[in-house]
Amino acid sequence: MTDSSDPNDNGIDIGRRRILHGALGGGATLATMAAGMGISPAALAAGKHDAQLPDHPNYKFVFVNHVTTNPFFVPTQYGAADACAAFGCSYQWTGSQTSEPREMVNAMHAAISSGADGIAVALVDQSAFNAPIDRALKAGIPVVSYNADVDNDRLAYIGQKLFDAGKALGERIVQEVDSGDVVGFIATPGQLNIQPRMNGAKAAIEASGKDITLHQVASGPTVNEEFNRIESFYLGHRDIKGMFAVDAGSTEGIAKTMKKHGLADKGIKGGGFDMLPGTLDGIEAGDLSFTIDQQPYMQGFMPVTELFLYKVSGGLSGMANINTGLKFVTKDNVGQYLNTKSRFEGNSNKQKVLSRSGPISS
Repeated sequence: MTDSSDPNDNGIDIGRRRILHGALGGGATLATMAAGMGISPAALAAGKHDAQLPDHPNYKFVFVNHVTTNPFFVPTQYGAADACAAFGCSYQWTGSQTSEPREMVNAMHAAISSGADGIAVALVDQSAFNAPIDRALKAGIPVVSYNADVDNDRLAYIGQKLFDAGKALGERIVQEVDSGDVVGFIATPGQLNIQPRMNGAKAAIEASGKDITLHQVASGPTVNEEFNRIESFYLGHRDIKGMFAVDAGSTEGIAKTMKKHGLADKGIKGGGFDMLPGTLDGIEAGDLSFTIDQQPYMQGFMPVTELFLYKVSGGLSGMANINTGLKFVTKDNVGQYLNTKSRFEGNSNKQKVLSRSGPISS
């Protein structure tokens, strides 16, 4: 990770605390903190204050992840690092490389035993995390979920509404494909960060009444494995009308397969989720029709923010469910992502303020 401040492209040094104030100035979270420091809302809105964060311990937060080396979570780790630098705390990134709930549960118990000040965990299993969450809460350690969720005793969820995102995928498939068989690749069937998306896609296709059949196919938890399985599936099923995915690695694998075999020119449609480089390149080249952004940076920044506020407020503030959204990226807007290098998308380690021009669309 980088130091607490990095030069931007113009050589201007911008401290992360200043960036945080600029990003959140006037927002509810910072306003709540400011009120506790005796700063009036008017002074805050005008930027007329010299307040610093209250003196506090160097809180240590632990992220428990299901695929710790997956490139999707690079911006998530940048978000966590930037929030920690802004608030004066630290974090640990741990869990499983291959979506093994047992390994993640062991990581949670280790965090509890070591006296972590807060835990953020991707709840990819329906019940495996209930006991460690209850143990953490009994020990006075706040727990939030991110990226995947179960309605248990965790205090808040930061991430996409996954079933709704899957419905949006299914509705887009209906627009792209007239009829026939399409395949939906899923890295780890049953896991709660992606299975709800597949379920939502199936529901939307069925509701459309179109003669489209979505076949769910497991692609595996690692990026190289996903590409190999996707290509092999296509070579054995050349009559499919579309290939879609509900996870980042599988979507990039579809893009590579589409390019390698010229499938867009054959009328086969492709799309999926997230913003890996191969996915964005595939959209620009016309191999994929779309991908769906869920803002992985926020899934690192906001858990730290909530856990920190919970700690400094003595539990009076900080916890809130945050929907990190659903945005379609197509050939019309992919240039913004390809031409901008930043920590927000994980394709640069430099800390900088980005600017944009023109109207804003939802």
